[in-house]
Parts: sequence; structure tokens; C-alpha cells
Amino acid sequence: MAKILIAEDEPDIRELIELSLGYGGYEVAAARDGQEAVEMALTDSYDLIMMDVRMPRMTGYEACRALKKRPEFSDIPIVFVSAKGQDKDIKEGMAAGATAYIVKPFEPEQLLQKVKEILAEASKPR
Repeated sequence: MAKILIAEDEPDIRELIELSLGYGGYEVAAARDGQEAVEMALTDSYDLIMMDVRMPRMTGYEACRALKKRPEFSDIPIVFVSAKGQDKDIKEGMAAGATAYIVKPFEPEQLLQKVKEILAEASKPR
């Protein structure tokens, strides 16, 4: 079972993502902001990290850059889930090191399908 870390400051959205991923059979840990996500990622191992862009203390972009600077995170997919869905926002997220960018609002089934695809791609031998 894949282990996923999510970082989302909005409790309702965090709960929706947690429930959706849990229903899909994934083990889920949740952070309330980018700083907490980085701290959690450094103390445990995850198969995928999902985060919002706009969060207190540290944005998703900043958290992604901080993690991708470390060699142990080079192969860990990071996915942004954000209402900031303009081309410039998506480009900035991908430039920060993200594997994918999901725009809110999303359907839980869509989220699960995207996570499944990303994990399948990440597990392929290189």
C-alpha cells in the first residue's frame, strides 16, 4: 500500500483528500502547511506528496523546492492540488519540481485515477 503525504491548510479540503485517498486504499498522513509537510517528509518516507500552493508559513512551491533540493526526494513524485490553475501557476509548479498539477475543484474519482497513474509511472524501472 502506497503512503501519501498531503499538505493542505483548508480543513474541509484536507479531509476530502484524506477520505478519497483512504477510500482508494492508500495510507495517508496530513500536514496543515508547507513547513509541516517538509518536516514530516524528512522524518518518514512517502511514495507521493500532494500539496496546495497557497499555505501559511511556507507555500507549496517553497516546500517542493526545499524537498527537491535533497537527493532522497529526487524520485518522489510531488503533485500540486490548487485552485491557482492559470498557465503561469502550473508552469511555476512544474518548474519547482512537481510531477503533476491538479486544479481545484476536482472529482474524488479524478484525483484517485491521477494518483494511481503517477504511482504506476514512478514505480517503473528507470
